[in-house]
Amino acid sequence: MDWWQALILGIVQGLTEFLPVSSSGHLVIFRELLGVDPDGFLDFTVMVHLGTVISTIIVFWKLILDLVKGLFKFRYNDETDYVLKLVVSMIPVAIVGFFFKDFVEGLFGESLVVVGVCLLVTAALLLLSDIATRKEWVKPNSYRNGISYWQAFVVGIGQALAVAPGLSRSGTTIATGLLTGVRREKMAGFSFLMVLVPIIGEQLLSIVKSLHGTGTFFSGDVSGLSLAIGFVAALLSGLFACKAMVALVKKARLGWFSLYCAIVAIVIFILA
Repeated sequence: MDWWQALILGIVQGLTEFLPVSSSGHLVIFRELLGVDPDGFLDFTVMVHLGTVISTIIVFWKLILDLVKGLFKFRYNDETDYVLKLVVSMIPVAIVGFFFKDFVEGLFGESLVVVGVCLLVTAALLLLSDIATRKEWVKPNSYRNGISYWQAFVVGIGQALAVAPGLSRSGTTIATGLLTGVRREKMAGFSFLMVLVPIIGEQLLSIVKSLHGTGTFFSGDVSGLSLAIGFVAALLSGLFACKAMVALVKKARLGWFSLYCAIVAIVIFILA
C-alpha cells in the first residue's frame, strides 16, 4: 500500500464511519478501485477504526466526562441510567463477537456483491425510518435520557447485524432507534457512543492476540508509514464527519443517504 492510497482510504473511513453509508463497505469498494493488496489490509482497518474512535471521544469528550463523574457518584442518576443503557446496547454485539464472529465473517465475506446487497438494506432502513418519523407513524417517547432499556437493546441488535460489509452501523442503529420511538436529537449521540467500547475492545484484542503469536495483526505488508497516514487521515476526517452527522440527524432527511446507498449498490451490480 502506497502512502497516497493510505491517505485516501483513511479519509474514506473517517467520512463514512459516521455517515449512514457503511464505512466497511466503502473501504472494500475503494480498496478494489485503488488496487490495494488485501494482504495486511486488516492491520490498516484496525488503525483507521482507532482513528475514528478517537475522533468520537474528542467530539463527545464533555458528555463522556460528565457520564464518568456521574457514574462515580455511586447512585442511580441520569448519568448512571445512560451508561447502563449503553451497556445493554452492547450485549448483542458482544454475543456476536465472542461466539459467532468467525461464522459471520465467513458467511458474508468481503465481495462487492455482498456489499451491494447490504447497501440496499441500509437504503431501505434509512428510507423507512425517515418516512416513519416525518409521517409520525412512530410517536417519540419520554423515557429517561430519551431512550428505554428495551430500545437500547433493539438498537444494539441493529449494531450486531451491521457486522456485514455494506450494512452501515450508524445508519442501522440510528434507523432502528428512530423506528422504536427515540427522538432524533437523542439518537445520534447514543449511536456514536455505544460503539466505543466494542470497537476499542476488538482492536485491543487483535493486538493482544498478535503479541502472543495467535493473531494476524501487523503480519501483513502494510508499512508503518501507511498505517500512520491512514490513522491521522481517519482521525481528522472523522472529526468533521462526526460533528456533521450529529447536526444532520437532528434536521436533515435521511432519505438522501438512502438514495446514495441505492445508487452505489446499483453501480456495484452493474460493474461487478
